[in-house]
Amino acid sequence: MLHDPARHEPLNRFEWNPAAVQQTIERIVLDAEERYSGDSLWPLHPLDADGGERGPTHDLYGGAAGVIWALHYLKAVGATALRRSYRDEIRTVRSRGRRESDNAASYLIGDTGALLVDFWLSPSAETADELDILIGGNLDHPARELMLGSPGTMLAALFLRQHTDEPRWSGHYTATVRKLWAQLEWSPEFGCHYWSQQLGRYRCTYLGGVHGFAATAAAIIKGRDLLDTSEWDAWERCIVSTMRATTQREGNRLNWLPFLYPENGIVYPPKRLMQVCHGAPGVVIGLAGLPSDELDAELVAGGEAIWEAGPLRKGSGLCHGTGGNGYAFLKLFERTGDERWLDRARAFAMHAIAQMQAHALRYGQLRYSVWTGDPGLAIYLWDCLRGAGSFPTLDAFFPPE
Repeated sequence: MLHDPARHEPLNRFEWNPAAVQQTIERIVLDAEERYSGDSLWPLHPLDADGGERGPTHDLYGGAAGVIWALHYLKAVGATALRRSYRDEIRTVRSRGRRESDNAASYLIGDTGALLVDFWLSPSAETADELDILIGGNLDHPARELMLGSPGTMLAALFLRQHTDEPRWSGHYTATVRKLWAQLEWSPEFGCHYWSQQLGRYRCTYLGGVHGFAATAAAIIKGRDLLDTSEWDAWERCIVSTMRATTQREGNRLNWLPFLYPENGIVYPPKRLMQVCHGAPGVVIGLAGLPSDELDAELVAGGEAIWEAGPLRKGSGLCHGTGGNGYAFLKLFERTGDERWLDRARAFAMHAIAQMQAHALRYGQLRYSVWTGDPGLAIYLWDCLRGAGSFPTLDAFFPPE
């Protein structure tokens, strides 16, 4: 079997209800505004506390910077109204979250993400210069994945280039792409290229949509207009080859290996994961922008595997929840025009709403996080309403003017 049934649950066959979806978006936003505190920002959810060992975070992935970004993003795209601006609060978030570590420049869990929110809400030359230093200084990070390493800060540079058209951001992007090309390794067993990711004391060879090959490939696909034609052609051959060589297939369904080689810190046999960070959902989301049709059959087969697995038991969030997996269906709808993918995305949306409501009753609060919580779900619900998928902080950062 391509997935672990214990991690999934049967789909609730709720009828698509646009009014209920809009009401849920507004509930999430209103609750976040009501629960905001100048002292503590937003309450930490028990599921984000790691057994009480971790306090509130201030980053883009699971912390206050991400909540501020999501609230203003939802307002900017017309999904809801806000009672107030959080433009000044992002400075507080930045000062509290600033860290001195090897991961300080990280896009999702370091300072770069919060700085990017600050630059959007209050653009300044000073903030741009700080981003310039962080992104440039992350070029040699050994993680080589989206959350910590240079692929994440490369994506931040791409967003800045698209938003400002300043040449320095293009320079950071292309320098990172070329560095990553030089760091590719060859697997004779699989007949494809891959990267090693040094995550703390662990060396890994992940392939998925956050920590692995597909996530980095997605950022390269997104910025391919900045590359020479010959460079992009080589990258496209590399991406297609690796993603074809690392599949697991059953009938018309397909998943991807979580990693190539079991190394320190990795359990073998690997878990059969079907979520954004590892498995078909993240691969489909990341590679749906590939300009050629060479992986279309694999992406559709991945979508069938996600649908067969059903919603994730963990909840409604993006990283390893029902909302995140639903984005794969939105991507396939945009790519193929087949309405069944939009219907499936909306079915997952209705299920995710029920999961969110059940968790709110169980824990006595909503979950204030883009990637693991309810603001990220609100953006997914909005994308289901409009019938198009822009995965928060990966596809979309600066909303259209």
